[in-house]
Amino acid sequence: MLIGSERFMLLKPIVVYCWAWVFGYAVAVRLPLESVQTVRVFIAVLVTAAVFVIFRLPWRHAAYVVPVALAAFCYYQWTEQHNVSELLSGHEAQSAAEGTAVRLNGRITSAVSVDGDKVSFVLKVSSAQFDGEQKERNINENVQVTVRLLEQDEQLIANGWQRGDEVSMSGELKLPSSARNFGGFDYRKYLHTQRIHAVVSAKGTEQIGVSERKGWDWVTLLRENDRLRNRLGNTADRLFPGEQGGYMKSLLIGLRVDMDPYEFQQFSRLGLTHLLAISGLHVAVFVSVILWIARTAGATKETGLLVALWLIPFYVLITGGSPSVIRAGIMAMLALYAARRQWLKDGLHLVCIVGLGMLIFNPYYLVDVGFQLSFLVTLGLIVAVPVVSELLPIRSSMLKSTVAVTIVSQAVSFPLSVYYFNQFSLISWIANMVLVPVVSFVVTPLGSGALLAGELSITLGKWLAWPVVWLNRINASMVDMLDRLSRFHLIWPTPSIWWIIGWYLAIWLLIAAIVRRRRSQKLIEAKLMLENSGGWLPKLAIPLYGMTAAALLVYGYSPDRWDRSGIVSFIDVGQGDAIWVRTPDDRNVLIDGGGTVWFRKQGDEWKERGNPFEVGDKLLVPLLKKRGVHQIDTLIMTHQDADHIGGLQAVLEQIPVKQIVFNGTYKRNAGTVKLLQTAMNKRIPLLAANRGDRLRLGGDTELQFLYPTDGGEEEIREQSNQNNASLVFMLSMSGFRFLMTGDMEKQEEEDLLTLMREDDSGNALQDVDVLKVAHHGSKTSTTEEWLSVWRPKLAVISVGVSNIYRHPAAEVVDRIIAQNSQLLRTDKHGEVQMIVKNDTLRVLTKLNGN
Repeated sequence: MLIGSERFMLLKPIVVYCWAWVFGYAVAVRLPLESVQTVRVFIAVLVTAAVFVIFRLPWRHAAYVVPVALAAFCYYQWTEQHNVSELLSGHEAQSAAEGTAVRLNGRITSAVSVDGDKVSFVLKVSSAQFDGEQKERNINENVQVTVRLLEQDEQLIANGWQRGDEVSMSGELKLPSSARNFGGFDYRKYLHTQRIHAVVSAKGTEQIGVSERKGWDWVTLLRENDRLRNRLGNTADRLFPGEQGGYMKSLLIGLRVDMDPYEFQQFSRLGLTHLLAISGLHVAVFVSVILWIARTAGATKETGLLVALWLIPFYVLITGGSPSVIRAGIMAMLALYAARRQWLKDGLHLVCIVGLGMLIFNPYYLVDVGFQLSFLVTLGLIVAVPVVSELLPIRSSMLKSTVAVTIVSQAVSFPLSVYYFNQFSLISWIANMVLVPVVSFVVTPLGSGALLAGELSITLGKWLAWPVVWLNRINASMVDMLDRLSRFHLIWPTPSIWWIIGWYLAIWLLIAAIVRRRRSQKLIEAKLMLENSGGWLPKLAIPLYGMTAAALLVYGYSPDRWDRSGIVSFIDVGQGDAIWVRTPDDRNVLIDGGGTVWFRKQGDEWKERGNPFEVGDKLLVPLLKKRGVHQIDTLIMTHQDADHIGGLQAVLEQIPVKQIVFNGTYKRNAGTVKLLQTAMNKRIPLLAANRGDRLRLGGDTELQFLYPTDGGEEEIREQSNQNNASLVFMLSMSGFRFLMTGDMEKQEEEDLLTLMREDDSGNALQDVDVLKVAHHGSKTSTTEEWLSVWRPKLAVISVGVSNIYRHPAAEVVDRIIAQNSQLLRTDKHGEVQMIVKNDTLRVLTKLNGN
């Protein structure tokens, strides 16, 4: 019987060493160390491993992998310690936090994106000169450049810029923005993994001089590839109807910029985004088509393999070169070469060799979601599909294979899907089983053929594209039908790493137990084993592991089920308000939703972007999903200005809402009309609140509405000035009082105080623990009398960084400080989170407030 290290060494060495390398990287990500500390750790662990081997201790063979993991740990640390900015050193880093003028010379090393009035690209800087310096400094570093176009004619100029062009420009250099909300997207950390440490912004093309560089090198080759991809994209637009052009460009050549955002959301909710990310399935289809063409043309098998081998790099380039397609391309090339040389090929070895090579080439691939999904799903398919196929009681081999692939891919991708995207559809397996074969083996080959034919003749291309158009319409109808089954789309909070490991372990043990049980039954039937041999423990393995997996699902879906703390979170949505409340009874309240205010004049239509930043879709909804907000029990619109309700459209479309409370008025504009129409289409009750109304949210939380006084009228009246109609209410939670004020102004403050003194004899005019300062700290509200009556311990201002209104007003800040209230501001502190638990109020801020 094999024990410990002997059994360990039966594992394939390359697989073990690959996972050891990944483990070393993972530890380095979690435990960043200084250079000296890294050396000390290296020596200590190496000595420990040597002791195991020299003294022949148990598990000494496993100790062989320790140096591999340690080497990976040190290599990642070394990479991190050398991934620093030359441009931002010393005082430049400090000045860049606020923005500093700089002149740069360099070369464009990425594709140039022109979207409305925004142009973006990566610049490889060769020299830089800061404002006030006498001479240029030689620099070798990438920066992210953003140019805001001022005139429509500048679009034509920007469209002429290409990868490889020489650039001389002036602009403002800044540090990339970091996450301003708990769990929010960290742009600075993302750019760090791209080895970019600074962003430069410029206004107008006059600040930028561009010239084409002569000669050939790798960047020039990529420029020609950009031109080819853009040409193919233009051909796709001519071959396919408008509603399909963006989808086909994403499917065939990885150009996702023109895909309809709503269509992409549908694919995402149904777990079909892997169809739009060029990966192993696309490469497999490509290779199969090449081999079929070669065989049809009468070429030998070896010639077909050689042709496919040489065409794969071209396919990787033309489809964008993402980590997933690079992995698939390298694997396919190795497999084809092994097949041509008639070597025994091993898929598991291939995956590990390619993965190890890519991680050594770029350690930051480890934190790339595409890389993680691609490799884990591929490993799962190689290891588990044969096992699962054996367990399925299906006679048809094709159907059995399809079902096994679907089950394994869903089970393997599930933890990462909920970790990164916080959603999972219970009918995803149906969508994958039905649509993936059609799209992969019919739409993709036919669409590719139509695209190539379209380069020769648009008429011929359209003729070949006709069946694809027809299939796309059928597929779109099916996607739309499945997406409408919203009750099957589940929102998941971001799980911990330990939960993910536990899920994979439980599923693997469950499958292994089922396999052992099936084999035991076969031995019993063959009378080669007694039925009671092995005892009772193996019989309990399947239900035990099954219940473990089920328990993990229940806990992962609602990890805060038994948490009786309350949360009031002032989310940083820029210049706007969005407050999320979680009660001790696990009810969710959302007060306003932020929103982007656009100032567009007639004739500025050219400035519109294909997929502009929208607070609700890009910031608020992802944050709520990350926190496991499965539904919003009460959504409160204090008033209908764009900076308070603009983000709520995305909320209504993506998160179930049980009821909406508003001020009983409406503002006649497109945003409000669309929002209210969406609410009515979804049959969400609209409740007009009036002074004196109360809303109970469990045993420890209540809302008491204080203003306005005419919100309970039966008919909704139009009101253009929404500030003075803002809902004002007191949120009471576990004995703590939060006064929410919307954008109320001085007159409304005075009127409310008068009403409360007359109607309530001043009983409600008690100190509050937290005051949400009205109108982002504008001087039009928050009077001295208002503060002296409520005497808040804490005052919170929701306000955007460097906003054009110059909020908050200095006099308002002075009044709050004079009242001895602690002032917290989202522009300085980021998200402000207040946790109510055990009769205490704990305050957390995302930023330190400097």
